[in-house]
Amino acid sequence: MKIDIENITKTYSDARKPDHVVLQDVSFAIGSGDFVIILGESGCGKTTLLNLLAGLELPTKGRIRVDGDIITGIHPSRSMLFQQPALLPWLTVRDNVAYGCNIRKDTDNLDYRVNQFLEIMGLGGFATARPGQLSLGMAQRVCLARALVGHPEVLLLDEPFASLDTFTQAHIQEELVNLWLSENFTAVFVTHDIDEAIYLGNKIILLAGDPANITDIFEVKESYPRDRNHLGFKQIRNNILERFKNAYLAKRTLL
Repeated sequence: MKIDIENITKTYSDARKPDHVVLQDVSFAIGSGDFVIILGESGCGKTTLLNLLAGLELPTKGRIRVDGDIITGIHPSRSMLFQQPALLPWLTVRDNVAYGCNIRKDTDNLDYRVNQFLEIMGLGGFATARPGQLSLGMAQRVCLARALVGHPEVLLLDEPFASLDTFTQAHIQEELVNLWLSENFTAVFVTHDIDEAIYLGNKIILLAGDPANITDIFEVKESYPRDRNHLGFKQIRNNILERFKNAYLAKRTLL
């Protein structure tokens, strides 16, 4: 599933800040099967861009095409994982994972698919547990299983591991890469963590400025699984840091 972001501008208006331009003239392409990272500082418009890709919001100007069709709203081919786990507390883990598929009447082999993803996530023994009995990391793995059980063509992730401890974060990052390699979906992942971006993505989109635009695009050709201590990894990190520094200095000059 190929995605084309074509000259996107997003403007918000309220009493405090009328005509606030968050994104301006943003254009790039996402190839089928890519793992694309949207990387930028907090508040730069990353989540807004992800919401536009999901169809939760529409651009003020420009358009987003998926295989040639303009996004006009949400679609089951695109699944989203949010920053905090969003589970229904009265349902079991198994029922939470199956919830979206049941709503869409996508029930062919559903029990098998749910059990498969629970095992992949290491949650096979918690199928009948309630969300209140889970740790934060386990709850986010349930959300990831729910996002993937319908075999979406595009998985959108909004800093889903930011609130997890370092060890849990590293484990789920590894699981996500393995799932992406095996399931062949297209992934778009928002983060402000440079190491996370390099560890996960094969393409990194740097978003900066006010209003935000693309300052650079990095192709990451390091093989998986990636070693954060590898020289190539460190070189990419240094290049990104240098680019962000230049963007920050340019912003200060304009001010």
